[in-house]
Amino acid sequence: MRNVCEERAEASGIVLKGRFRAVLEGAPGEIKRIVEGPNVVCTNGKEWLASFFASAAATAATLTAKYIAIGTGTTAESAAQTAMVTETARVSAGAMSYVSNQIYRVIATFASGTGTGAVTEYGLFTSSANGTMISRDLEDVINKGANDTLTVQYELTIS
Repeated sequence: MRNVCEERAEASGIVLKGRFRAVLEGAPGEIKRIVEGPNVVCTNGKEWLASFFASAAATAATLTAKYIAIGTGTTAESAAQTAMVTETARVSAGAMSYVSNQIYRVIATFASGTGTGAVTEYGLFTSSANGTMISRDLEDVINKGANDTLTVQYELTIS
């Protein structure tokens, strides 16, 4: 089901779409669970993008979208959200890249002992603490144990 923001964005010719993918691993090479799905690109995430375009030449070092957070919140996504519902951990991406076809990809790993618990929400942020939440996703639970590693990939498509 499309929301009003998507319909208005399409009418203007620009659409932002995001997608999170999380892979839970136990022992090396053992994939325990994969969840993925589309999410809501938040209003202040769109504002951040507009700010980035306007200020990139002068302040590119401060305008980064490379932090992925996980949490246990279960409240549905909303474009008006500015923070995770119940954030449990946030890490800097190990990889950021332009894929092709206007896709920006961020990959972060939550190592053993980081973000342990019933993970249900994912967010992309501009800072290691606070910052602007670009996007948020709510998915089925992944139970991350203390010895598990969770790799989260986020793709932002600008079309």
